[in-house]
Amino acid sequence: MASLNVGNLGEYLREQRRTAQLSLRQLADAAGVSNPYLSQIERGLRKPSAEVLQQVAKALRISAETLYVRAGILDAERDRDEVETRAVILADPTLTEAQKLALLQIYESFRKENGIGSDGRGQGGVDGVDARAQESDADPQQPAG
Repeated sequence: MASLNVGNLGEYLREQRRTAQLSLRQLADAAGVSNPYLSQIERGLRKPSAEVLQQVAKALRISAETLYVRAGILDAERDRDEVETRAVILADPTLTEAQKLALLQIYESFRKENGIGSDGRGQGGVDGVDARAQESDADPQQPAG
């Protein structure tokens, strides 16, 4: 827990809450967490789970991935492109929540298909294309595309 920058997460959450003009109690209610627990997160005394961060992000209408990076759940450097892509999808005001979820699921399935799991690591290869995908290019059974 010492290696995680939980204090930075707390400061960021407090800043986002104040920007949204929400009291600690209002945010706790909207996120479905207790007021004391949220206070401890903001003060850097507790490390919330990914689920709690997702609830808080939804209540603040911000990217959960941004909170994951700040909490140390995602590696900022390795996962920056993925986080930015997900953030853009989540921030699009023209899409419904169901459409955003569908897009994120499709995005993740393509990443897995290309050998990049949800942990952001590929199976080797160049520019995110793994060796299996390169081998399948020579397979006549595979559709062109």
